[in-house]
Amino acid sequence: MTDALDPADMREQYRTKELTAADLAPDPIGQFASWFKETAASPAIHEPNAMVVSTATPDGRPSSRTVLLKHYDDAGFVFFTNYGSRKGTELTANPQVALLFPWHPLARQVLVTGRAVRTGREETAAYFRTRPHGSQLGAWASEQSSVIASREELLTRYEELAARYPASEQVPVPPEWGGFRVVPETVEFWQGHENRLHDRLRYVRDGESWRVERLAP
Repeated sequence: MTDALDPADMREQYRTKELTAADLAPDPIGQFASWFKETAASPAIHEPNAMVVSTATPDGRPSSRTVLLKHYDDAGFVFFTNYGSRKGTELTANPQVALLFPWHPLARQVLVTGRAVRTGREETAAYFRTRPHGSQLGAWASEQSSVIASREELLTRYEELAARYPASEQVPVPPEWGGFRVVPETVEFWQGHENRLHDRLRYVRDGESWRVERLAP
């Protein structure tokens, strides 16, 4: 491995303005909305709604994957999946979850911890109907996280569904497909600075309100 890159030699200095508690919105959702708008307007960020979702089994074995945020409001952060997938089964057994929005070109991250609850079927169906026809068929074709023999098996299943549900017909919502809403307990806003002296400001739920604390980088 003489030609291998050494990650220890990779360094970047972040140059941003200071982030203080006075700069923050009164609640984390308002602050997230502000940063999300700025991130979405930046040409440097591809898919600003992409987030890493980390789950764990009841005995503590973790797993992570990238998922797209599809909605957020005062109640929490929503994404959709197959409930039989690895993340779906882990969240059903252990609803503790963490989200990470890695907006590295802006030297920013948002980290959320909380509990995941399933969305209602009406909310799930309303979102499902907004998906492109092909994505609706894909939700039926893929038994997410299950072992398959080949890609051809997946494509054959998709083609069978496309014949059954042409573009002119409504595709029903798969029974094992739906949403999770992550109800936040903490939301940390991370902003990079020179010499690794980053700003880390974390909202912590305190009853019906939020308090903000600064963390050492």
